[in-house]
Amino acid sequence: MAQENNNAPVQELSEILQVRRDKLAELQESGNDPFQITKFNRTHTSKDICEGCSTEERTVEVRGEEKQITAKISPVDGETVTVAGRIMSKRGMGKVGFAHIQDIDGKIQLFVKKDVLGEDAYNTFKKYDIGDIVGATGEVFTTQTGEISIRVDSITLLSKSLQPLPEKFHGMTNTDLRYRQRYVDLIMNADVKDTFVKRSKIIAAIRRYLDAQGFLEVETPMLVANAGGAAARPFETHFNALDEDFKLRISLELYLKRLIVGGLERVYEIGRVFRNEGLDTRHNPEFTLMELYQAYTDYHGMMDLTENLYRHVAQEVLGTTKITYNGIEMDLGKPFERITMVDAVKKYAGVDFNEINSVDEARAIAKEKHVEFEPHHTKGDILNTFFEEYVEEHLIQPTFVMDHPVEISPLTKKKPTDPNYVERFEFFMNGWEMANAYSELNDPIDQRERFKAQEALLALGDEEANTTDEDFMNALEIGMPPTGGIGFGIDRMCMLLTDSAAIRDVLLFPTMKTLDK
Repeated sequence: MAQENNNAPVQELSEILQVRRDKLAELQESGNDPFQITKFNRTHTSKDICEGCSTEERTVEVRGEEKQITAKISPVDGETVTVAGRIMSKRGMGKVGFAHIQDIDGKIQLFVKKDVLGEDAYNTFKKYDIGDIVGATGEVFTTQTGEISIRVDSITLLSKSLQPLPEKFHGMTNTDLRYRQRYVDLIMNADVKDTFVKRSKIIAAIRRYLDAQGFLEVETPMLVANAGGAAARPFETHFNALDEDFKLRISLELYLKRLIVGGLERVYEIGRVFRNEGLDTRHNPEFTLMELYQAYTDYHGMMDLTENLYRHVAQEVLGTTKITYNGIEMDLGKPFERITMVDAVKKYAGVDFNEINSVDEARAIAKEKHVEFEPHHTKGDILNTFFEEYVEEHLIQPTFVMDHPVEISPLTKKKPTDPNYVERFEFFMNGWEMANAYSELNDPIDQRERFKAQEALLALGDEEANTTDEDFMNALEIGMPPTGGIGFGIDRMCMLLTDSAAIRDVLLFPTMKTLDK
């Protein structure tokens, strides 16, 4: 139930629930069942009434004394409007009552008088509870205290709330309960609603930008026979109709590349992917990923696109390219830093992997620096481990880390000047990986060898290694043009742009452990 545990006796709460049900039964018996109402025509929201108001100075009498106040005047002052929303507060109730109702845009005050509404309707109104949803019609005016209100001449109960909302002054503070009952969280916490409104605007801004660049939005399968395109453990399921095992996708990559082969030269998809991994402040087993692929460009083209996209979204949604996360300002308006992984490790760890010529040397320096590695790790794997240990936390401002070792990049083109590294970058902000991009490998012979190496790792116990996708290999053999591709973590982007502490704060319904029944 929505009520938080405020040490209220169980009997007291039970009585509250029963009172509400008794009120509903009384309404139903009198032929006024709110749940039989199927439609209500409102003319205005709170924003329509309160936004763009003017102000005027007024002298009012408060407890026998005159007081100067600044009163807001609605742009629809004096007009008759019809509004609808949830009752969030009530007071008065002699011959005059006040109530605040909340809709999608905010709150508006209802001013209810017995001699205007009529005795029966007013007595019914007095029985309404916090949480009930009502519709009301009346004239817009400004009260003696300067608040824009509606002088109600008719009011209708549209839905009866049978559960009490959290206690008025403390709100909904139990974090676990907030995630489990997001619908109550949205009612009680305006900043939460604002976060998810911004999330929607962020995704819409991304779509507008890419559409304007000639990209085509597509949809690809979530249930796949081969979950490739990333280093992650998939969820597995069984499809009874075909009597075959399937996996939930961990990436969007391999199907989108098939579309590049098919001649759709600029494609993107925004969708859920699933990884059977742990939960923490930046990871949820299902999350929103965007991947896009563009023919005839490379990872430098993807860097330019990323820079421009981030600036566009921040400016459109927030009105600025300077964002603040956890008190730290990050400037998207300046050119993003570009640094190779080798140079980044040299800068922050003091180890130059250009001077390391063998896996034995790499292992020796790792032991010296107390960097853990697996027996099957090569020089490239150890370089990446050094990067994770020493570098990531320092990458606060927007930074592209380029040229990863080939061992950790099975779907990426090698650098023509050094085949030990690939044309890949990861985009970092706030010490987090925000995007991952390649000059896509389009050589089917090289790709098959990379898949073989991945399968060897799988045989050694690496559950995140890729396996060969024969249909994807067939597509590459048909021929894929030079292509740049990138994957964006949409949830992390939303975290940064809304200053949200955890990924669960930007997921409407995050994954939660089932409560014991």
